[in-house]
Amino acid sequence: MAKKTSILVVDDDKDILYTIGAIGATVGWHIYTEPNSIVGVSKVKTLKPDLILMDYHMPQQNGIVTVKQIRTIDRKVPIIVLTVDDRQELADEFLDAGANDFANKPIRVPDLVARINVHLKLLEKQREVQEHFMVSKGINQVTLQMIADYCISAPDGFYIEDVARNVGLAYQTSVRYLQYMVAKDELFVICDYGKVGRPRNKYKYKL
Repeated sequence: MAKKTSILVVDDDKDILYTIGAIGATVGWHIYTEPNSIVGVSKVKTLKPDLILMDYHMPQQNGIVTVKQIRTIDRKVPIIVLTVDDRQELADEFLDAGANDFANKPIRVPDLVARINVHLKLLEKQREVQEHFMVSKGINQVTLQMIADYCISAPDGFYIEDVARNVGLAYQTSVRYLQYMVAKDELFVICDYGKVGRPRNKYKYKL
């Protein structure tokens, strides 16, 4: 059985939460609701939703701040902003913060469902491409997590040799995994010229 799509709705409007809950029940999505934007950020960690609906006007902290915080946890999950404010400068701020799309309030059900479906299909396509890349490049999820854990533990950056030595991998294997992580936009690549010799690539994890 296919995994049921999970959507986290962060909004303090009870009517909005009820409406989206009803939509989810009809369409077949699992809807999680949270009226507190600060708590909503922590729920992203535990729920790992497939998509997030985020209100702009929240009493604890506004949607822009919340989106920025979510992006430090998950860079891929689609975020659709719910707002009555259609100013272009606000849209630009949200896009810069990491939002993917906007839906106007009051909610128009066909429009919202269509927007959600578009982003879910894009997310599924990204996952298919990633899985294909992992298989074609011989990427093992356990090994990948070990390397990611090391990367996070080295905030000042590291070289390929550091990964090979600390994780216990062959040099070429380390190269393959780091190239994969660069392709996934998980690493910064810095050209380190040093004092002598050829420049080397130094890597930093994107926290």
